[in-house]
Amino acid sequence: MSINHRLQLIQNKAVFISCVVPLYNEAANVESFFPELTAVLQKLTDKYEIIAIDDGSKDKTIEKTLALAERYPIKLIAFSRNFGKETALTAGLENCSGDVAIIIDADFQHPLTLLPEFLKNWAEGYDMVYGVRNNRNNESAIKRNFANLFYWLMAKITKITIPNNAGDFRLLDRKVIDAMNSFKESTRFMKGLYAWVGFKSLAVPFDVQERTAGKSSWGLGRLTELAITGITSFSDIPLRVWGFIGFIVSLISLIYAIYIVTVTLLFGADLPGFPSIIVAVMFLGGVQLLSIGIMGEYIARIFTEVKQRPKYIIEKKYGFDQ
Repeated sequence: MSINHRLQLIQNKAVFISCVVPLYNEAANVESFFPELTAVLQKLTDKYEIIAIDDGSKDKTIEKTLALAERYPIKLIAFSRNFGKETALTAGLENCSGDVAIIIDADFQHPLTLLPEFLKNWAEGYDMVYGVRNNRNNESAIKRNFANLFYWLMAKITKITIPNNAGDFRLLDRKVIDAMNSFKESTRFMKGLYAWVGFKSLAVPFDVQERTAGKSSWGLGRLTELAITGITSFSDIPLRVWGFIGFIVSLISLIYAIYIVTVTLLFGADLPGFPSIIVAVMFLGGVQLLSIGIMGEYIARIFTEVKQRPKYIIEKKYGFDQ
């Protein structure tokens, strides 16, 4: 779609916007979020849809969302269980029909005031416009340092560039949506896929707002799991590193063996040395177990993919027949 065509669609309020909103235990937020989101969309266009994906919520998220759907153009996808946010975003993109999709959370941490700027940048020719948080002051020091380490590591061991502090809050052009939907893998790291598809992109800084209600389900454990998924999905460097370490250890062992044989032939056998043997055995055992663990992570990903199970199971869809 040309820039002139995009500008014309915006001027005529004719651009079709799909808002993809993942939900997990957001009953305390949806009643205020969806009306505010609708008010912003109505100022931008006359054609829009809101696709909410309930990721196995245990509260009244579905009931409250369906009640709102009677007054607002909300379509709801209800999963049969919790499949994770990455999968919920995948389902939203696979079921949206818009010229653009805007991914946004329902906890008000993503400012709705940025949506007009996202659309303006899209009209200027950018196929992907994503929000980048200005800081992580609202997070613990452990979580901040973990995030910094992850982005640094991904920059070093992968061939893709994942912008620091960029999340799922973004606008995607239709061709980006189609590219994302072409992926067949079950285990997904969306930040990596956004970067992998390429296209002309622009970062928009923003300040993360406080959650209006509820609490985040993203603890350190889930973040660690997501980080491992990202590393194993986009890099084989860990496997190569441990192959190199194995070669170095073997070389050192060979040199040491030659040294022991030479000393024994020249000066005779020396019985002392039991502690050094134990240390060597424990070190090599630790290296072997760690390398097997890393290989196990990759084998687990292969095991998941070859089963070819569906990425998610939909219990019911609401509003898609209208």
